[in-house]
Amino acid sequence: MIAVVKKITIQIVTLDEETGDFFAKSTFDHPYPSTKIVWIPDPKGVYPDLLATSGDYLRVWKITENFETRLECLLNNNKNSGFCAPLTSFDWNETDPTLIGTSSIDTTCTIWNLETGQTVGRVGSNRVTGQVRTQLIAHDKEVCDIAFSKAGGGRDMFASVGADGSVRMFDLRHLEHSTIIYEEPDNNPLVRLAWNKQDANYLAAFAMHGTALLLLDIRVPCKPVAQLSSNSAQSSSSNNSTPSCVNGLAWAPHSPVHVCTAGEDGQALIWDLSRVPAAIEEPILAYGAAGEINQVQWSAAHPDWIAICYNNTLEILKV
Repeated sequence: MIAVVKKITIQIVTLDEETGDFFAKSTFDHPYPSTKIVWIPDPKGVYPDLLATSGDYLRVWKITENFETRLECLLNNNKNSGFCAPLTSFDWNETDPTLIGTSSIDTTCTIWNLETGQTVGRVGSNRVTGQVRTQLIAHDKEVCDIAFSKAGGGRDMFASVGADGSVRMFDLRHLEHSTIIYEEPDNNPLVRLAWNKQDANYLAAFAMHGTALLLLDIRVPCKPVAQLSSNSAQSSSSNNSTPSCVNGLAWAPHSPVHVCTAGEDGQALIWDLSRVPAAIEEPILAYGAAGEINQVQWSAAHPDWIAICYNNTLEILKV
């Protein structure tokens, strides 16, 4: 199942593999357009079916067996006001699903500790609650994205990118220190990042209006070990050799050397990084959508499925 944002409502949809059609199982209102939406990472089915969204606040929703949706908690990181600065993104810790990290335009990252009552929380309660575990000033300007390390049991490691053009790495056990992994030479805002799900040494990020995906090795900070641009793929298939902006990325959940990028040229490209640090000039697979792709996700449950969104359309690609 996949959850998609539609206007200011959220639809939970399921795919009929025989017909190839999507069917809405549930639709619920969201006060503002969500900047990100994520299911709880729970492959063993230990936790309730929870969905988190970011926007004006961090919200956690519970999906019942009959697909009714209930708001479990609304989390505000501002202790002095009923309002908080808008959230640009968040990440759900795959090693410890009781942790969620949010990024905000107020230069901070907040790590939330969730209690689900059913499994790790308060006795006698089946409601989800949350409290701030820690909040820190992460960047000099807006924080645009946050990602936990997903490999090697990296529960405590997370990274962030911001409008100051830097990638910074943090350890929950030693928050008095941080490491600057990369700084964009022209100080262009870095807007998204993702951690390799199999190899914790690698991160990927891209800049606002950037035409290349930056592959970073935390062991060799300050300079990307590779840059992946759609220029080669475009020039091999058309006369237009102008590189397009990257809009999304997703690491393969089952492979440390494959990543998918998506861009405003409507292309979803899969890259093989096994030859890094040698230059990677061509993707190994390419798909052309009927519009500018603004979102891409690689399914952990079905590693041969990649979901993309463009215009008002959701498609699943089988690779």
